[in-house]
Amino acid sequence: MAQPDTKRFFENLTGAGKSIAVLTSGGDAQGMNAAVRAVVRMGIYVGAKVYFIHEGYQGMVDGGDNIEEASWESVSSMLQVGGTVIGSARCKEFRTHEGRLKAAHNLLQRGITNLCVIGGDGSLTGANLFREEWSGLLGELVQQGLIDEDAVQKYSALHIVGMVGSIDNDFCGTDMTIGTDSALHRIIEVVDAIMTTAQSHQRTFVLEVMGRHCGYLALVSALACGADWVLIPEMPPADGWEDKMCQKLSANRAGMKRLNIIIVAEGAIDCNNKPITTDHVKNLVVRCLGFDTRVTILGHVQRGGTPSAFDRILASRMGVEAVLALLETTANTPACVVSLCGNQSVRLPLMECVQMTQEVQKAMDEKKFEEAVKLRGRSFENNLRTYKLLAHRELESELPQSNFNVAVLNVGAPAAGMNAAVRSAVRVGISEGHKMFAVNDGFEGFYKGQIKEIKWADVGGWTGQGGSLLGTKRTLPAKHLEKLAEQMRINNINALLVIGGFEALECLLQLYEARSSYEEYCIPMCMLPATISNNVPGTDLSIGADTALNAIVETCDRIKQSASGTKRRVFIIETMGGYCGYLASVGGLAAGADAAYIYEEPFDIKDLQSNVEHLTEKMKTSIQRGLILRNENSNENYTTDFIYQLYSEEGRGVFDCRKNVLGHMQQGGAPSPFDRNFGTKISAKAMQWLSKKLKETFRQGRVFANTEDSCCLLGMRRRAMVFQPVVQLRDETDFVHRIPKEQWWLKLRPLMKILAKYKTSYDVSDSGQLEHVVRIRPKDSDVSA
Repeated sequence: MAQPDTKRFFENLTGAGKSIAVLTSGGDAQGMNAAVRAVVRMGIYVGAKVYFIHEGYQGMVDGGDNIEEASWESVSSMLQVGGTVIGSARCKEFRTHEGRLKAAHNLLQRGITNLCVIGGDGSLTGANLFREEWSGLLGELVQQGLIDEDAVQKYSALHIVGMVGSIDNDFCGTDMTIGTDSALHRIIEVVDAIMTTAQSHQRTFVLEVMGRHCGYLALVSALACGADWVLIPEMPPADGWEDKMCQKLSANRAGMKRLNIIIVAEGAIDCNNKPITTDHVKNLVVRCLGFDTRVTILGHVQRGGTPSAFDRILASRMGVEAVLALLETTANTPACVVSLCGNQSVRLPLMECVQMTQEVQKAMDEKKFEEAVKLRGRSFENNLRTYKLLAHRELESELPQSNFNVAVLNVGAPAAGMNAAVRSAVRVGISEGHKMFAVNDGFEGFYKGQIKEIKWADVGGWTGQGGSLLGTKRTLPAKHLEKLAEQMRINNINALLVIGGFEALECLLQLYEARSSYEEYCIPMCMLPATISNNVPGTDLSIGADTALNAIVETCDRIKQSASGTKRRVFIIETMGGYCGYLASVGGLAAGADAAYIYEEPFDIKDLQSNVEHLTEKMKTSIQRGLILRNENSNENYTTDFIYQLYSEEGRGVFDCRKNVLGHMQQGGAPSPFDRNFGTKISAKAMQWLSKKLKETFRQGRVFANTEDSCCLLGMRRRAMVFQPVVQLRDETDFVHRIPKEQWWLKLRPLMKILAKYKTSYDVSDSGQLEHVVRIRPKDSDVSA
């Protein structure tokens, strides 16, 4: 029996006759422009009139030229610009009833009853108050003779949708706010630079990062750079912390470490709610240890610069979702905020989120710090738990002794973030009481005996290193099972952690199959997906893919800028990825591409011709630069050269063409903050799972694990981290083309096309459900998906 089609498409939603206004308020954040661009283009696409409100609520109160109709072209070339081009201002007048009355009149003059507000909790609370007062404000305007009764009927309800733009990531209900990832990029760029000079002079650096009431930036940057100590408002150190910190710094120096990094959130406090300043920390280190110590306050550097690939994609997704929410809203729908949960956009009641955000501060004021951490949400809690696991080493005599040996190795092509994952695995494994072994050069090195014990200090400073310090090869184990089994016997390996791409999945499948012939493989095994191609089944994201996306986006920005001031030009850019079109598609969305050609979405000469004509039309009327991305294996006949020649010929007289093959620059470089953090957290979780499995499968003096659920891949699926038996992933996999049969990011392709002015279908099945804020989220799943 045929399954009913449950897909919903937004063609049924129309914005005809509606007016939408977009404003940015409060502090600026990188990515706000991407959100504004998405709201404007999606609004125009569905037939609505869209307005900019310049200078936030101040512009709404002042009216006049501050409220300006937006056109498709007016948001061109703003995707890569930091800050907010429509301006932001804090407005005292809007906090008064008279100010809101003026604002209502200014909106009604243009027929605006749909507001998209991008800002922090204060801006969103103000918007909700405005909405609640709306009918009363209309009544006052009628009494003053400024509007008539017909206008009251026509504009009876004000609809609000919020998006959180804040580098602090201090808003409850969303895993990430717009601007946070970019701010982390700025912090990590500075920390990486400082580390080289600190190393030279054996210095200690105390860095202050933003976060007056929220320690997210400090905590995640400490995780991402392997800082020695971090001080945040949600986790005040206990009395006597000064001595403990100095002991830790001294122990690290004794372990041949030439530098120390201490990260302090600007709102850091002790357990008596007394502020902890960078100068206090510096003076403490100098007085107690005599170390050469310097202070660096990052300040507004964290707000500046171009938005990261993550922030551009997040803001674009949220902007489109916000317009869909406004189209579907009714008079009874509460104001909502568009949030990110795991890898999915969700809508949550605005005031529930605001109230929970305020509860965090209340809990901190009342010194209920554990409650404050829980209220911050699962993302914050996981980061804090992982930092505690990795940062504070117990004395070896105090560690539990498990007598288990765990081997870690990298397989396949190198990916940024692999080293962070290895460091995390080694340190968590040692904390769990295991002996950790590092294998050089993947399974090739394994069967040759390139395996040795690795200690806590051996992985110091690995977090920010690109590539694979262990070495990695594509060799599969099938031809070397006998020699591998011998090495596992010699070294008494009881569990295996494999970090790699598609080859790693094939390796684990081969080892699982070999269990029937070799008892040595009847041990717990776990795989972490690490590949820039993001082509591993069982996970939405892979370690290394974010770094590659940032490399693509930064290069595309530079390439487009190279044509500024010249004649109209189109760039054809080839990306890596094998047969997986993730980098081309998501990179295209983040870079503002006009088209992205991929294997998963077959295309022919008619499609190419249609794209050329569409771009030619746009070039004649508005844009100066075009961007076309092509995945390296998208089509064996329509090569990058062919597409370049086609566009050159068909665009003759309108635009000229250039082509670039990005190549291995996508694989190199220091890992992005996201990849460092993702690799660290996912690896810590995998090691804890292996420890649990080792205890479960230890019988009569040996480990014996031969069930499906003892050989798993740990991946992110929508909203949760999930352990999935690799055998069950076999049916989800296209082994010929080395890609999953279903890929979540294909749903983002219509979004890219809409923002490039193509008519297309957009599946909104996942949208439209207003959820509620979950106070205590379910624990990450340990079961098969």
